[in-house]
Amino acid sequence: MDNIKKTIKFLQDEFYRTNNKYYKENPHQREYRLNHTYRVASIGKEIAIKEDLNVKAAIIGCLLHDISYIEPFNAKEDWLNHGRNAAKIAREYLKTISMDESLKQEIIYGIAIHVDDMADFDGERTILAETIGEADNIDRLGKYRMYEALKNSDLDKMTLKEKLVFIEERILNLKKLKLTQHKTKTSNDLWQANLDDQINYYQALNNQLKNSYEDVLMDE
Repeated sequence: MDNIKKTIKFLQDEFYRTNNKYYKENPHQREYRLNHTYRVASIGKEIAIKEDLNVKAAIIGCLLHDISYIEPFNAKEDWLNHGRNAAKIAREYLKTISMDESLKQEIIYGIAIHVDDMADFDGERTILAETIGEADNIDRLGKYRMYEALKNSDLDKMTLKEKLVFIEERILNLKKLKLTQHKTKTSNDLWQANLDDQINYYQALNNQLKNSYEDVLMDE
């Protein structure tokens, strides 16, 4: 079986085999985690192709980056450690597939550092390793995550003034994120494009909401 197909099967098997109570009570979250993972892998694939990286290794690394989500998160520490925990699971899985050992180490290290930029073992910050976390972050600023951010903000329950303050703060934070530099041109281009999409949307929303006051009708 092709290594990518085998990894997808492993991922699906683990997420549907897990006894994680959270997924039993929230089955849509299992699908959400898998959907996010496939998007990250697609981003990693695009970066790898354009930057002449090992495409299969980039895809497999991205597919495994959140494998620790099969385990329950009971505290903030569990989330902070999920990259390192995913690396442990990935290390055992990668023993079952045929791949250059140096590529396996890059994958494992990239998974370990993708949350808080820290690993609990020595490794090299290669472009391939860094691409795993960068692909994850690029998806976090995609259009679906923008929808999520708005939904979770309860924007519809805010007063008009509160909405305008929220949007202005959001635009400011997004502009700060534009200063972030990734390792490759492709990662930077994708990052900046997602940020520009969000900033343009929020600026248009801001302009529309400013016309929600009756005072604008009194100007001559």
